[in-house]
Amino acid sequence: MKMKGLFFLFCLASSISSCQRGMPLKTAKFPQELIQFKSISQVPIFSGTGQETWDKQIRERGFILKEGRKFHLWYTGYSPASPTKFLGYATSRDGLTWQRQSSESIHPGQWVEDMCVVKSGKTYYMFAEGEGDIAHMLVSKDRVHWQEKGNLDIRKVDGSPIRKGAYGTPTVLKAKGIWHLFYERDDLGIWLATSKDLKTWTNVQDEPVIKMGPDTYDLFAVAMNQVIRYKGLYYGYYHASAFKDWHEWSTNIAVSSDLIHWKKYEKNPIMGNNQSSGMVLKDGKGFRLYTMHKKVNLYFSEGASK
Repeated sequence: MKMKGLFFLFCLASSISSCQRGMPLKTAKFPQELIQFKSISQVPIFSGTGQETWDKQIRERGFILKEGRKFHLWYTGYSPASPTKFLGYATSRDGLTWQRQSSESIHPGQWVEDMCVVKSGKTYYMFAEGEGDIAHMLVSKDRVHWQEKGNLDIRKVDGSPIRKGAYGTPTVLKAKGIWHLFYERDDLGIWLATSKDLKTWTNVQDEPVIKMGPDTYDLFAVAMNQVIRYKGLYYGYYHASAFKDWHEWSTNIAVSSDLIHWKKYEKNPIMGNNQSSGMVLKDGKGFRLYTMHKKVNLYFSEGASK
């Protein structure tokens, strides 16, 4: 009887625990300010120069950080004359009109694209793709001068290295003292690894936390662009493609209570027609959405200041 009773209590506790984990996600909603955006202009707010410069064209994903009343944009510039993708930097007082801070790349000689920037303490950490879509980390104290820290060392759950090959579009969030890294492998899924020291990253599971499909809009590619915490939940903005040849991309959103289990918005995509690589910034009672596929476009949700 004692064994049966203990077994019953164990099953009951497991059931309750599972329900508690699942309930927030099942009932999670997507606030209107995170999914409905309007453009105030069809003209991009930032783009390549279109001239014979190192940044004649730009690539997704750039990253925008607001500190005080100033906006900071790091972007990837390139010229058809050179295959290397370089790091650029621009600033703005309103997030609309941008001024390049240098006529040259601020980090010449090294491939830097598809970046994410996190400030922790007085240090800026940049996670970006290098040549071959391999994620690496750079650090800075002033946003302009960056020191290379090498490729990210990502391990499987058992501690062994992940298989060789690309691992890119690094998106990082620091939560409760733990660094969380979302990365893709050939855009065929989104994985999650964590680290306490920024030196070794370990998968929370060896399967993607966000998979492609089953709906058409993200059937052939997915990659995380940004994760924010809002009203007690995590919301991830990710780009996706409904086409095997990736000729068109979209911006989509998913929600999670633990960063591992995700529910996709049933009305994805929230932006189509190559308005992808999206990220949001809080603005008043609403949000701004910046999309960065080849050109930077800006959208506002209800409640955002314009």
